[in-house]
Amino acid sequence: MPVLPVVNDPVQGLFRREVPAQVSEHTTTFQFDLFPYYDNPLGGEERFRPYSPQPIYQVAELFKLTVATADLQQDTETIADVHLCWSRIGPWLPWMKMGDRPGYLIYSATGCKALTVEDLPSLLQEQLERLPRYREAPTEYREGADMTSWLYFQEHFEAYLEGAVFPGT
Repeated sequence: MPVLPVVNDPVQGLFRREVPAQVSEHTTTFQFDLFPYYDNPLGGEERFRPYSPQPIYQVAELFKLTVATADLQQDTETIADVHLCWSRIGPWLPWMKMGDRPGYLIYSATGCKALTVEDLPSLLQEQLERLPRYREAPTEYREGADMTSWLYFQEHFEAYLEGAVFPGT
């Protein structure tokens, strides 16, 4: 069974209200929690029943971004020293072929901002050779639907069944 990496494009959003922050003399931590809840694009098709039959897609994504408080007081377009904590709880990914079995996935990650692609671990650099569109972050909000793992699976389902190597370019 091929493994399909999470190839979301783009991951973006607009904050329509203030983001809560804890501010101290040395650090500021922004916290935002997202709870996507929408129709599962695979849920209504019989061919996807063994992969993701649920009618609704629901997850919890919990973010914390920490920066130096002094950096926020500078007149600059970017802050180089950013630390991230991210947690996600969500359903099985479709390629896992878990159907309606009970359970869910828990993701937990920490990281920091990379200023260049060369600052990333070699494994990620290798993947970026296969998916060059991820070498640069979008510089502005892009209208239209985001590509999700569910839509990617739907779009590449035949290649998945044939045992293709992912991610494709």
